[in-house]
Amino acid sequence: MLNLDTTKLNPVDQRIVDQLLTEGKRNPSLRIREAAEICGCSMSQVSRAVRKAGFSGYKDFLHVLSTGEQPLKPALAELERLKKVIDDFDIAAVDEFARLIQRHQKITLFGYGPSLICARYFEYKLHLCSSAFVTTAPDEQSARSLLDATSLLIILTTTGQFRSFGDLALDARANGADVVIVSEEFNPQLLETSSHYLVLSDHKQPDALEPYEKTRTVFFIFLEEVISRLRQLGPAAKG
Repeated sequence: MLNLDTTKLNPVDQRIVDQLLTEGKRNPSLRIREAAEICGCSMSQVSRAVRKAGFSGYKDFLHVLSTGEQPLKPALAELERLKKVIDDFDIAAVDEFARLIQRHQKITLFGYGPSLICARYFEYKLHLCSSAFVTTAPDEQSARSLLDATSLLIILTTTGQFRSFGDLALDARANGADVVIVSEEFNPQLLETSSHYLVLSDHKQPDALEPYEKTRTVFFIFLEEVISRLRQLGPAAKG
């Protein structure tokens, strides 16, 4: 059974959805360009109408129309993704990261947008279990001024697509610092940028979301495990 949310549809949207219901049942593989021609509107209007009707996009609408299966609500879809992330969680990455932190006297954290907030939270937790000098840089210039041969630069990013970290990482290594990038999603460009690269999940968030719109839940899960591991390891040996 197909449940439509018509409360947000204006008359034009309603006409588009009604036409799609008719044509979609006849042709389950109806392309959005063809749908737009049939409805006498643009492809963006088709996409907007089905989204307002409660679907994540045009493909989702067609899938539900042909199968009768209702889509997962966004919150539920994210919970299902997180279950997969936890099932595949790489505990070896936690140990590798914790020991990398232990080997450095200075820790500089960096990120943009929500990832910067994660970095500040991680800084707070590191102060509770590490004797290293730990700080979060608010911008790239500040980060550069903090780095030397005893430093570890930790860059947090969900996708690595918002802005390049190449220049910052290059300057860090020129100052003798180690660089580790932690991203939720794999990005081959990040692999070339850092001395160490940790990828937290093979289960991506929807591509329709901008990097700043994606959740940081996986980051917090990983960082809390790192803090727990650092407490187990105890103070790093001097020298």
